[in-house]
Amino acid sequence: MENLLAMILAGGQGSRLQPLTRDRAKPAVHFAGKYRVIDFVLNNFVNSGHYRIKVLTQFKSDSLNRHVATAWDMNRNLDQYVDLVPAQMRMGASWYMGTADAIYQNVNLIRDVRPDHVAIFGGDHIYKMDINQMLEYHVRKAAVATISAIPVPIEEAAGAFGVLEVDEDGRMIGFEEKPAKPKPMPGRPGWALASMGNYIFNSKFLVRELLSDSEIENSQHDFGRDILPSIYSRYPVYVYDFNTNRIRGESETSLGYWRDIGTLDAFYDANMDICAVSPVFNLYNSKWPLRTVNWNLPPAKFVFGKGDPDKRRGIAEDSIVSEGCILSGGRSIHSVLSPGCRIHSFASVSHSILFPNVDVGRGAKIQRAIIEKGVQIPPGFEVGVNLEKDRERFYVTETGIVVIAKDTIIE
Repeated sequence: MENLLAMILAGGQGSRLQPLTRDRAKPAVHFAGKYRVIDFVLNNFVNSGHYRIKVLTQFKSDSLNRHVATAWDMNRNLDQYVDLVPAQMRMGASWYMGTADAIYQNVNLIRDVRPDHVAIFGGDHIYKMDINQMLEYHVRKAAVATISAIPVPIEEAAGAFGVLEVDEDGRMIGFEEKPAKPKPMPGRPGWALASMGNYIFNSKFLVRELLSDSEIENSQHDFGRDILPSIYSRYPVYVYDFNTNRIRGESETSLGYWRDIGTLDAFYDANMDICAVSPVFNLYNSKWPLRTVNWNLPPAKFVFGKGDPDKRRGIAEDSIVSEGCILSGGRSIHSVLSPGCRIHSFASVSHSILFPNVDVGRGAKIQRAIIEKGVQIPPGFEVGVNLEKDRERFYVTETGIVVIAKDTIIE
């Protein structure tokens, strides 16, 4: 096993996910019922056998701190840890100015651990990845830095991603930030390589380049905008094709699954995908377990049935129903119910996402909605049925998804 230190960038504000990020960092947002977004990158490293992980936090980190401290308590006697590292202004009176600056301000962690390689990954995407396959590629190519990238159709890449240009051997020979006309992959016309924002560096090389970048006044101190463009023409920087990554126990249909859930619509769609009969992102692969906090709640419960004189039925169709949920004569259709939710008699929740401890009153109707933690929906109330009325009270996306913020009191 290669000597590797993982550094997870988890300090983003996630402004496009408002109001879900009003009180929490983007990596702390609930996803697929019982998980938080940060769990997926942490599981990638742990399932790959890498247990030395630093999580760099900054904005609104309290919820994230509590979750990581509770869910990811490792065995330090075996040199296993997931350490939370708050912004400390070690290099001056400023917060992190860019992704590279975040690592630079914590370069002491690299010097303390003395790894051969440093993996710098984002903490706000949904995907599965065997880190070892990227690391083996990095070592085999004798690279100083390796970037993971995902092939996307050129029309999707235009104006949306940082696009990498490579030669036939996979070496980086160009980079454009959100180009209007992305350059295609070698031998694959119509497709471009979009950067995933995940990097592996040789440790000593990384420290040297961070120190050099810190002295450049007009630098934005960002890996994508500054560090990588300044080194690829002088040093061997390679690009790892994420589509070649194989996960044990996964079907071929899951290859290349990577979701940036940076907008409300993308977040909603990714959750709805998981409710499918055969979802591309499989939560149930026992060979790649997805760990998270133990909620210590009883199993989900469905009560009332065909014999009930009032014809109430507790039913869930094509839904994720987490522990502690009670469907007390209510119905969930193609929805995600986080732990502790309750749907009362004759209520209906359809194509929606309920965060923990949402209570849906008797006869209420919810459709195409995201409802924040602890919100109480009154009996008979309707959400998503009349969007004009909803826009007067709640946030509604352009595609018609109603978002009810935390601590909203509905009367």
